[in-house]
Amino acid sequence: MPDTRPASPLYRCAQIRAIEAQAQSTLAPGTLMRRAGLAAATLAQQMLGQRPGQGAKVLALAGPGNNGGDALEAVHHLAQAGVDVTVLLFADPRRYSADAASAFARASAAKARIVDTDQLETLAAGKWSLVIDGLFGIGLQRPLAGLLRTLVESVNALPCPRLALDLPSGLDADSGNVVGGNAVESGVAIRASQTLTFLADKPGLHTGAGRDHAGQVSVDHLGIDPALFPAAQLHVNAPALFLQALPQRRHASHKGTHGSVAILGGASGMGGAVILSGRSALYCGAGRVYAGFLGPAPDFDPVQPELMCRAAQALLSMAATTAIGPGLGTSSEAAELLRQSLQTQEALVVDADALNLLAQKPTLQRALAQRTAPTLLTPHPLEAARLLGSDAATIQDDRLRAAAEIARRFNAIAILKGSGSIIAHPNGAAVINSSGNPGLASAGTGDVLTGICAALLAQAMPPWEAALAAVWIHGAAADRLLAQGTGPIGLCASELMPAMRAVINRLAARAASA
Repeated sequence: MPDTRPASPLYRCAQIRAIEAQAQSTLAPGTLMRRAGLAAATLAQQMLGQRPGQGAKVLALAGPGNNGGDALEAVHHLAQAGVDVTVLLFADPRRYSADAASAFARASAAKARIVDTDQLETLAAGKWSLVIDGLFGIGLQRPLAGLLRTLVESVNALPCPRLALDLPSGLDADSGNVVGGNAVESGVAIRASQTLTFLADKPGLHTGAGRDHAGQVSVDHLGIDPALFPAAQLHVNAPALFLQALPQRRHASHKGTHGSVAILGGASGMGGAVILSGRSALYCGAGRVYAGFLGPAPDFDPVQPELMCRAAQALLSMAATTAIGPGLGTSSEAAELLRQSLQTQEALVVDADALNLLAQKPTLQRALAQRTAPTLLTPHPLEAARLLGSDAATIQDDRLRAAAEIARRFNAIAILKGSGSIIAHPNGAAVINSSGNPGLASAGTGDVLTGICAALLAQAMPPWEAALAAVWIHGAAADRLLAQGTGPIGLCASELMPAMRAVINRLAARAASA
């Protein structure tokens, strides 16, 4: 079924701290922590899936800050309900804030078992039904090391579910990076089954390493007055953001009604990329699709004969939405083809080697920035790094910043691909995609995305909504295949197309009935 969730607004840490400070000023001390603890205990009991006294054993990890206080409040409620709870305390309770100290007293009074770190080895080997992670929240600045690192690695190896409070300890809430680096040897973070995040959703839970560490994310606003939340420029992608802009089919229509797409690329030995993009555009509803080859053009595509194969240069004068880059290469002929494409007045999608050519040639960059027709750029992190004169590690350190800079610098909508792909608008708005799975990490899936983008633009979908829809449909198709038993290992780009068609038709039907 299509996703019916709203598009969740996202807030960075600085904004959340300001919201929290305003809320605290109007509430009795400890109110937010007690609400967080009750919400955490409620979700924990749902995750246990059984009544107290039926053998459930919960291990709660409580750190030195308010995140530890949230965990202790949850422990209080669980213990009161009869759950067997043990708290591993990574804090000196004498140094707790007043709210956290109160939570510690409440957990102690509820007769939860509170133990010190000297029992770490024994606890880490225990048979737990659930681990609650309340070690660190959004304030963590340094990598987890020493006993903390050992604890996190041990907890991640446990076979039971893990519930992270606010965010998984060790994860950066803004960037989605593991604090200290995403490499195994330089940083470590809890790998949660579920994350219950408080006050507002956070971008780091949805992009970069965040999706591997956060698991299923839910948000509890803790009863805060909605008026305290500023208008968000950052959201999680969902059909609610683009559904009403999806193209609808009328009986009195023909192929010309649904637009023409020209895919330019296909240097010698790389024609498959153009074919994948072209087929993708057909499956997403473009009325006519032309595959333009810089190398020798085949007479036709035997698998998809509806795809019209031509020499790339012959398609430049056509009134069609153009996508350039799949299998293009970086020859002088390719650069000239890109130069001419940038001069057209039609919508343009720039991908793959066309992005690499842009990175090499300032004249092409200036031509791109001066375009008035809609332009979508679809770089992966290394292509983004080349565009910004950087490296892939720097791009991944702050994916949101990188996507925003590409959009601003080139006056185009930027789709920074990866786990939690980011769609950025030149006006500063950004969206993190919520669909997809690791099956998309295979050759050709980027070419497929390019074809979706071109098809939706050709059907007169507004560029921003077209970009959001394309990325979401691309991921949702992979999710559909996974649910049917295909992937993530071995999922091939060409397998996405029937699933994409099914997804877009379900969405269009939903939009028509709304």
